[in-house]
Amino acid sequence: MEPRPGDKPHHLPPPTLWPIGFAVGVACVLVGLIVSWPAVAVGGAIALFFGFLWVRDLSSGTRRAEPPPVPEARAPAASPVSAETGGERFPRNRFLEGATLGLGAVIGGIVTVPPLGLMVATAFEGQKFRDIDLGPLTDFPSGEFVITTFVEDPAAGEVSRRTAYIRYNGLLSGQPSFTIISNRCAHLGCPVQPSGLPSKQSKEVKDDQGVVVLQKTMVQGTSGFACPCHGGAYNTEGNRTAGPPVRALDRYEYSIKNGRLIIGSAYSVDYVKGTGKDARIKKYPLHNPGQHVAGPEFWLWPIPELRV
Repeated sequence: MEPRPGDKPHHLPPPTLWPIGFAVGVACVLVGLIVSWPAVAVGGAIALFFGFLWVRDLSSGTRRAEPPPVPEARAPAASPVSAETGGERFPRNRFLEGATLGLGAVIGGIVTVPPLGLMVATAFEGQKFRDIDLGPLTDFPSGEFVITTFVEDPAAGEVSRRTAYIRYNGLLSGQPSFTIISNRCAHLGCPVQPSGLPSKQSKEVKDDQGVVVLQKTMVQGTSGFACPCHGGAYNTEGNRTAGPPVRALDRYEYSIKNGRLIIGSAYSVDYVKGTGKDARIKKYPLHNPGQHVAGPEFWLWPIPELRV
């Protein structure tokens, strides 16, 4: 249909860079889900800012568009559109804009909601370590490591059996001091082995069904720990001395109750300064093997998965 005299052209909203900024923000959010939460926050702020500007421009462009002029009165003629429908209520450009934004929101939700849900759900899973009685303090001689295996969850059975290397360091400020090192290698999680000569005798504690839930074996002359899988090596404080591990061995919290040693939750360690009761340790949340807990590598690593 040719334009009639006096008609004004109907212009679409001018091109803008806001969609590019919105796309950059969404990309930052997706990358942040792998890198770190601060990146997610920055990406979300960018996406919201440019999305707001984009929607504002689209809305203002629609408001500025002038309605087509009213045609002059003519002789009645057959009209393809009945008077009841009132013509086209939603112009095509507005429909396409709404469909594009709606489809983008659906795709963004499909991409972001599942990983976010999994990460949030992990925080609500039962990760609390159950305190376990490892027996009287007299079972742990001063200066020597004791290989201690225990069942973390009796209901789960052997799958929850853990091993820790425990050394009594003497008194610190009048309280017993212990070094409790996990046997899980900080490279890929293989069980590390202590050097030295293990005793042929061990103490065992069995449950009502006869299952050994606690076993302690003393090792004399321990000079460090080694991983038989890939050659990782650690000193007596759990610090890495050779091989591919990325940090020191994990450790366990502990407490003393009525003259008995109670082991608590595990935590990760980057590096231990000092030895024995004089050691200075900075605790980190328990990380999976192969993950850095500090330093430049930590910021270049994906979001750490806490142990579940």
